[in-house]
Formats: sequence, C-alpha cells, structure tokens
Amino acid sequence: MKKIIAVLTVLAFQLGFSQASQIKIVESKKIELTSELSKDQIAIYNQYFTKFVTALKNSDKQAVNGLISDKVKDIVSDDVIRKLSGGISFERKTEVYKSGYQKLLDNATYPAIQYKYADDASDPPRDVITVIFENDGKILG
Repeated sequence: MKKIIAVLTVLAFQLGFSQASQIKIVESKKIELTSELSKDQIAIYNQYFTKFVTALKNSDKQAVNGLISDKVKDIVSDDVIRKLSGGISFERKTEVYKSGYQKLLDNATYPAIQYKYADDASDPPRDVITVIFENDGKILG
C-alpha cells in the first residue's frame, strides 16, 4: 500500500507541473463517479484494462503505448510504467467494484471503472485501482 501511495504521489507531482496533462491522480478512495456505465460499456473497457495489465506484466512498452491515450503519452515514461507495474499485484485477480463517469480538471467527463482485488472482502475495499478511459477505450489515467 505504501508503494502505491508513493507512486501516486510521484505521479501527482509530475502531473501537477505538466500543462498538457489530462490525468488526474486521486489518492483517496472517495472518488465521485456519476451515473453508472452499462454492462456492455464495462465489458469493452474491461478488455482494454486486461490488455493493459498484461502488457505491464510482460513489460511490453509498445503494447502499453498502444493502449494509452495520445493525450498522456508524452508524460508516461519508462520510469512511470515501471512504478505502475510495481503498484499492481499481477498474481491477484481484479473485478469491477464501481463504474461511472469521472470529471477531470478540464471539466470533461470520461468513463471510469474502479477495480478491487477479488480476494478483498473488506467494504470498502482496501486497495482500489481506478482507471479513466477515453470513449474509444484508450486509457487516460
């Protein structure tokens, strides 16, 4: 958990100084998601997330770059990918916890899904992975 917070803190600091950034790193579990996504939308976005996690697990930079939004490619470095890989447990299965739309700093609203680890029975879950997508399925944050 400390590693995840450290990674998010570093990312938040880097992104705070990036003017072209569309990513909003949220360190608390209180994320305002509005109106849930449909099951079809969740299924589509979940496929992209699964491919992204597989690419991170395999350290496939080319696949990661193909799955992230063009809006954030300039700030996603090898170091950021390495830190992100260290913050996700690849051995544990994830499942959808919540879904909805997240408003970012530019006042645009994007689809978002919160994932929890399937073996986490606590309510609210101890660890939550929030993924913000563009409408075409590319990962924005």
